[in-house]
Amino acid sequence: MKNFNIDKIVRPHLLSLVTYDAVNPPDLLSQKSGIPENEIIKLNGNENPYGASPKAIESLNQAQVHLYPDPDQIRIRKAISAYTGLPIDNIVAGAGADEIIDLIFRIFISPGDSILDCSPTFGMYSFCAKIAGANVKFAERDSNYDLNIEEIEKNIDSSTKLIFITSPNNPTGNLVSYDHITYLLEKDILLVVDEAYFEFAKSSVQNLVLEHPNLIVLRTMSKWAGLAGLRVGYGLMHSSATKYLMEIKPPYNVNVSAEAALLASFEDIEFLQKNVDKIIVGRNWMNVELNKINGLTAYPSSGNYILCEFTENHCKTVFGELEENGIFVRKFHTERLKNSFRISIGTETQNQKVLKTIQKAMNNE
Repeated sequence: MKNFNIDKIVRPHLLSLVTYDAVNPPDLLSQKSGIPENEIIKLNGNENPYGASPKAIESLNQAQVHLYPDPDQIRIRKAISAYTGLPIDNIVAGAGADEIIDLIFRIFISPGDSILDCSPTFGMYSFCAKIAGANVKFAERDSNYDLNIEEIEKNIDSSTKLIFITSPNNPTGNLVSYDHITYLLEKDILLVVDEAYFEFAKSSVQNLVLEHPNLIVLRTMSKWAGLAGLRVGYGLMHSSATKYLMEIKPPYNVNVSAEAALLASFEDIEFLQKNVDKIIVGRNWMNVELNKINGLTAYPSSGNYILCEFTENHCKTVFGELEENGIFVRKFHTERLKNSFRISIGTETQNQKVLKTIQKAMNNE
């Protein structure tokens, strides 16, 4: 039918959905900026500037791409089990942690349910909630971007099914206290703790999943292992939750190349840890140097990124100066972060160029 209007059959709440603001790859950044791709410094996605393990890259040549992957993820879950110390019955892998988030919404959230988001934080939680037809309530973090328990309590009601907590928080970099997590676990609500930056923070609440059916911990291979382009992550949870995720996930959700790279990465932890250590050193150095600049506050971070907050009007100028020099960082459009951007930690050379560019821009103001 030529006059068929597809908008009429789209779920009504999706017609006004605002798409998640994802970052562009280097080739598109090059096209838009006119800067050669090999000169682009991409620090807007919290990716690993040192890339994947050589063993992981080599494993891609051996991946049996003509065969479907293991639907039960046995090899993957055994490798993650050895890494985390948790039984495989407490582990589910996904096409990135994003897929685990999506599965959580598919299983537990119905239209009209509410989720609680502790803003500012990772935008994927509220985005997925809106796709599911859920209401999103926001508990603003305090002046140091720590959880505000009073705000959380005020926003919990009978429709609240899920609370999302990121630790370290993205984009602010601060860890959530263990006491806050254990306090929230006493609520009759599912608590999802996103530990995407665990390897940079060395802090986890994974030990609590065995005794708390209402806790799910998310992890990813994108950051520390440099596998962002292969999309592989995992969730750690009570076996009662694992059962549901394994039942409804797409049967072949983690592709064979991602599986091969994950397995090889866990065989090359020493190499990857050295790169993690270099990123931590760069992060700490950048934090000290950035805080020497008048008009700029660099927040302490336990991730592989730093949130920079500027006094009025400086942010737009510095952001523009960075782009003109082929340096792309993460800008935000919320009222609270309108004078801030997030810098992913790069190599030593990249970090030095970023610092010099910011210093120059601020001195010219």
